[in-house]
Amino acid sequence: MGSKASRVNRAAVVGAGTMGNGIAHVFAQQGWEVALIDTVPAALEKATATIRSNLDRQMKKGTLPPEAPAQIMGRIRTGTALDAAATADLVVEAASESPPVKFSLFEQLDRVAGSGAILATNTSSISITEIASRTKRPGQVIGMHFMNPVPVMQLVEVIRGHATSDATTSAVMEAARGLGKTPVEVNDYPGFVSNRVLMPMINEAIFCVMEGVATPESIDTVMKLGMAHPMGPLALADFIGLDVCLAILEVLQRGLGDDKYRAAPLLRKMVAAGHLGRKSGKGFYDYEQERKW
Repeated sequence: MGSKASRVNRAAVVGAGTMGNGIAHVFAQQGWEVALIDTVPAALEKATATIRSNLDRQMKKGTLPPEAPAQIMGRIRTGTALDAAATADLVVEAASESPPVKFSLFEQLDRVAGSGAILATNTSSISITEIASRTKRPGQVIGMHFMNPVPVMQLVEVIRGHATSDATTSAVMEAARGLGKTPVEVNDYPGFVSNRVLMPMINEAIFCVMEGVATPESIDTVMKLGMAHPMGPLALADFIGLDVCLAILEVLQRGLGDDKYRAAPLLRKMVAAGHLGRKSGKGFYDYEQERKW
């Protein structure tokens, strides 16, 4: 990627949700031609509107020149078929956090993408090795775990599957640096580093609420003021989505076989009730007013 100075790098991003639109945004901002792919046309419309408004915000803050938003938007093409990934050097899958969905996508992407293309997944917990085994190019499959919100957050967790080659890893580390991010290389074990450390903390905070140790506000204040966390664990859980937190804890417990990752019963109850955090309007905090604005 980028070895020929005159050649434009091409990326494809599969999935136009919160993560997908952020990933497309940062690639296009750094000069990549981007194919943003989603089977739902409305999701593509929403994604392009979000990218446009985020670019306008950057311009108003003075971090982008006035002509940049239109130029960046001009590098993003949308499509509903995976064929749009055929010319990409790097494909980043950012579809829903479901093993069957990801396995099926990678089988298809393996057929569609050029033989030299790297296939990356933005999964937060699913095994890179298992995803890679669905392809005929396991050496070119890697995890590229961006943090939300993608345009703002510095970290990219670069996860090597069992078969991921050194060349693939170094190309993706270089690409992440080119996006202005700080890549950190980790190996493929359940939860990687970010969620293996974060999720037990969130889970323990939920146990504290369940056991009546303190209110969500008090727990979050202790962690913000006492541990210098920018956001408390329960507000962060609401931001991530309580259903996503539960799914990751289940991956950790199953993959590592240790009951210390057992999800708090209160978390299961809230997910069953549809109280998923910000996206549903209610979690440990109430966001209904926010949604009306």
